[in-house]
Amino acid sequence: MEQEKLAALRAREREGRDPTCADETLAYMLQTAAQIGAERILEIGAGKGLTSLAFALAFPQAHITAVERDALRAQTARENIAAFGAEERITLLEGEAAEILPCLEGEYDLIFLDAAKVQYRRFFPDCKRLLRRGGVLFSDDVLLFADGVPPKRRMLARHIEEYLQMLSEDGEFSTEVLPLGAGLAVSRRIR
Repeated sequence: MEQEKLAALRAREREGRDPTCADETLAYMLQTAAQIGAERILEIGAGKGLTSLAFALAFPQAHITAVERDALRAQTARENIAAFGAEERITLLEGEAAEILPCLEGEYDLIFLDAAKVQYRRFFPDCKRLLRRGGVLFSDDVLLFADGVPPKRRMLARHIEEYLQMLSEDGEFSTEVLPLGAGLAVSRRIR
């Protein structure tokens, strides 16, 4: 019942200006979370809380920390989390990730980075600090411009390219980019 309710919310969001992650992206992340036994999950760029809710429904033992800077999205996320009775399992932190991430402590099993793409490089050091060895960092929408870069998006495309290079050159991670949604970088912490 809860899964159908969440699926309906996700379907409605796909039609909006600010869609949730693709179904195939979510399915892959849920499968990976099960494989690694994820109990502490961090989502950066929580939007309306639908991905955090999917993790909470799939993994009753997990606790999810979700970061969202947009006040309206954060309010909708709070309402969605309350509608599913998940307030005890999802901690929503409203504000700039650049200010919140340095304050987080402990290790996470899984991190989902789905915030402003130009900030991915800035957020990476904290993601690295917070991710346990054997954990997985997912970075969404890294193939946004696979079919060509519009002139107004060249700077954004360059930021994404530099971020992917940063991931590939970091010896503590093994990274592959999958053609799921608008591209999903899967970075496994190996050291």
